[in-house]
Amino acid sequence: MAIGGDALEVIDKKFYDLTVGIATLDVLYDGCRWAEGPVWFGDGQYVVWSDIPNNRMLRYVPGLGVTTFRTPSNYVNGNTRDREGRLISCSHGARAVLRTEPDGTVTTLVDRYLGKRLNSPNDVVVKSDGTIWFTDPSYGILSDYEGYKSDQEQDGCFVYRFDPADNSLTVVADDFAKPNGLAFSADESILYVSDTGQSHDPDWPAHIRQFSVDGRKLSNGKVFADIDSGLPDGFRLDTDGNIWTSAGLGVNVYDPAGTLLGRIKTGAKTSNVTFGGPRRNQLYITASQYLMTIYVGATGLQRP
Repeated sequence: MAIGGDALEVIDKKFYDLTVGIATLDVLYDGCRWAEGPVWFGDGQYVVWSDIPNNRMLRYVPGLGVTTFRTPSNYVNGNTRDREGRLISCSHGARAVLRTEPDGTVTTLVDRYLGKRLNSPNDVVVKSDGTIWFTDPSYGILSDYEGYKSDQEQDGCFVYRFDPADNSLTVVADDFAKPNGLAFSADESILYVSDTGQSHDPDWPAHIRQFSVDGRKLSNGKVFADIDSGLPDGFRLDTDGNIWTSAGLGVNVYDPAGTLLGRIKTGAKTSNVTFGGPRRNQLYITASQYLMTIYVGATGLQRP
């Protein structure tokens, strides 16, 4: 099903070069309760994503359709791949970061900080040195809808750095209401992290912040972009450093200076995106019950 060719809203003329005016926004699947965490497998030419409340993960193969990737999934939310191509997932149910091994077995990488259970790891990215950076808001323990309702053991909702080499876990940011999506710049000198605290308090943030990355530490935190059209849940960068982020009923695109260039209107509450396709010029979008895709003029960033 195609929604049509009027999905693009141009705010700055630079947006024309990042999009394809005749491309349609196509619905690939519409049977989720809350679609999230898309990740592209270039070696297999397919996308995997999470259907959190239905406790499953799905796989879409172009030309072949949708099949079940894993069920139950232990309420997995965000996904990425490590430098060896293994799937790294944030599990609300396990309150852990998980790794899928080549034989399909699932390894728990980390589920506690200072002896206390994590809240509910949400989104994750792997740095070129193999370290795993993830956010840990409390969404998965607030109710039984996307996990298991539980008491919060941590003193807050933090951003963490996990090093599989020595199993060390450190807090790299502790001043977020609800840290959510995150991504590195191409040279890994900047880490972008969204705060979706406004989901539970109108006085809390709905913005993306950026930090300077100094080895294992973050510094110089500042607001990159305020989102006035919804929540900046998950996002990705293209090769020119533009940020493509979920934002209410669509995807907002910002240039590296934080200027809003345009919007892809999905018509549904949008949660996350990933670039895929043989040329990484297809944007896969998870929104409400849907998996969607649209061809764009940009190329998705694939860090070394």
